[in-house]
Amino acid sequence: MDAFFASVEVRDDPTLRGKPVLVGGAGKRGVVAAASYEARRYGCHSAQPMAVALRRCPHAVVLPPRSDAYAEASAQAFEVFGRFSPMVEALSIDEAFLDMTGTERLHGPRRVAAQALRAAVLERTRLTCSVGIASVKFIAKIASAINKPDGLTEVPPGTELEFLAPLSIEKLWGVGAKTEARLRELGVKTIGDLRRLPADALERWFGESGLHMHALAHARDDRVVTPGRERKQVSAEDTYADDVVGAVAIKRKLLSQATRVADRLAAKEISGRKVQLKIRDTDFRTETRQCTLAEPTREAKVIYDAVCRLLGEVELKGRRFRLTGVGVGQLVDGEAPQQLELLAAVEPPARVKGEALQGVLSEVRRKFGHQALFPADAGSSERAGSAGGFTKTVDDED
Repeated sequence: MDAFFASVEVRDDPTLRGKPVLVGGAGKRGVVAAASYEARRYGCHSAQPMAVALRRCPHAVVLPPRSDAYAEASAQAFEVFGRFSPMVEALSIDEAFLDMTGTERLHGPRRVAAQALRAAVLERTRLTCSVGIASVKFIAKIASAINKPDGLTEVPPGTELEFLAPLSIEKLWGVGAKTEARLRELGVKTIGDLRRLPADALERWFGESGLHMHALAHARDDRVVTPGRERKQVSAEDTYADDVVGAVAIKRKLLSQATRVADRLAAKEISGRKVQLKIRDTDFRTETRQCTLAEPTREAKVIYDAVCRLLGEVELKGRRFRLTGVGVGQLVDGEAPQQLELLAAVEPPARVKGEALQGVLSEVRRKFGHQALFPADAGSSERAGSAGGFTKTVDDED
């Protein structure tokens, strides 16, 4: 999808059309979650500090993220993807691989099918997408970004090496900033340059990842499209505009985050057994703690109690914190199974009643907003205390 978050905002508010739009936190620690193509002309991009983006484009319109709107648009797009192929692998909320093998009689040749797909996505979501076509998985991904926005790039079989050769080395999957810098020191600027290096030299310099880069540079990628990737964690985290100090203040933030995580678990009808705490101080020292519960849960109180116990393992004295996060992993679908005692009372266990109550609370917030019903200590704002800091609530796939 093209500049997904920003495009949803423009779609829903046509007065933004043609204007530079930035989605993200507007506070002093705000981060750009998405930039419209009008904003990108000024050098704005995602993951950039909002302060930097606004220096480059002072007249940009800054909007806070609307997770529910993006999730709805994503679901619509993926519903379209599913019409074209049963083999759909989600890379993120706005990106996917489709294996179209065997669909030619239904959808026509590859380019015809891609054009039909783009048209169907536009009709369903009123948003544009860009498509890359290739017989190799990672090349299809690279191709999808070549002619954005609203583009279509095809790499016919047999032309893969020709397509890759002039591309900057940073386009290759797995080449991060440090690897790119090292490769440039070795005189490698393009994928074609990399292809001329022997595999044993790359292995000597970069280990197993060197062999992986060598294979990709030669257009070898045996990975298949894997539909239905397992969701591994649901989490919420906030980067705060003002530092958080002391256990009482931190627990207030954790309560808000545990509530948000529980609401998402309840909405998806899943539970989790592993609870994780993430916390980062002003020196950018990040610590994580996790524990495994006796039974899977989707109850905010159980998640909050567990994460507070984990907080007790963190040294707080003399430290100020800029980020906290709560995550729940080891997920299971539906209600968590339980072993009942043979002579147990007929009355449902406390856990069952607690999760039934959680379902009611979560549904009220879904229909009427966080302000309708919230834990008192968490505050009336869904993201209490973020004050413009960057916030994200995610279903992690990695």
